[in-house]
Amino acid sequence: MSESIAASTLHLPPGDWRTLFEGLCAQFPRIGRTAWEDRFARGLVQDRAGLPLAPDAPYRVGQCVRYFREVAGEAPIPFHETLLHVDAHLVVVDKPHFLPVTPAGGFVRETVLARLARALGNADLVPLHRIDRHTAGLVLFSADPSSRAAYQALFRERRIDKHYQAWAPALPAVDFPRVRRTRIEAGEPFFRMREVAGEANSETRFDVLERRERYWRYALQPVTGRKHQLRVHMAALGAPILHDPFYPALAEPLRDDYARPLQLLAERLAFIDPLSGKPREFASELALPRPAQDAADG
Repeated sequence: MSESIAASTLHLPPGDWRTLFEGLCAQFPRIGRTAWEDRFARGLVQDRAGLPLAPDAPYRVGQCVRYFREVAGEAPIPFHETLLHVDAHLVVVDKPHFLPVTPAGGFVRETVLARLARALGNADLVPLHRIDRHTAGLVLFSADPSSRAAYQALFRERRIDKHYQAWAPALPAVDFPRVRRTRIEAGEPFFRMREVAGEANSETRFDVLERRERYWRYALQPVTGRKHQLRVHMAALGAPILHDPFYPALAEPLRDDYARPLQLLAERLAFIDPLSGKPREFASELALPRPAQDAADG
């Protein structure tokens, strides 16, 4: 395992385990004792400074531990990201469909973060925001810890304009432009979200860019950044995004269908740079193809 693969971090929670090894095994039972023994042996469990820790090191509540995730037999994803911009503080990439931004589940090396860390030789890269692995388009990464907080504040304080496009069924009975504000919370199974009653915690602005017979190309501007927000809101409007495997119903089987990518693209990001004070804008070089059912219309 190369150091170019970004480490995961854990601040040790309260517990009465005697050793670090026992504590990690208890915290991550699905990984298995043998896998943790192997990680310790290869120096893949480290302190905050990146120094290897011993398995019999005492378990200290609150200690920051770095560890490197691995997935046995991880299959390659046959799509490639495109670097659009690199400077000392900011990296901008066009992410293809199906490629995760960060390690999760069965993906570690086949993620944008791991690929960029290897390509740029920068283990300090951190994504400033996330888009679903089913979504394509722009992702911004912080390249320097010293300026990271300034760029993270753009998203936290909603000082960045995010623009998406999506193909979805036509809604001739719905007036556009329109805004949807609802409360989104985790649903079932755990990776799906749902709208529930209560104070709104999500907001999306919608308009129509192109009207075809069966499908329209929509402009989506999320004001907030809830997980799966655009997909949930579009499904709730009655126009689930084309090829969405999660909404409004969970598709079976859940294997990726590379021939039917989710028709959602993070196409543009615009903001005032917190370091220079100058406006910056990035545009995706990707495009969503017109749905086959309407392609014959010209």
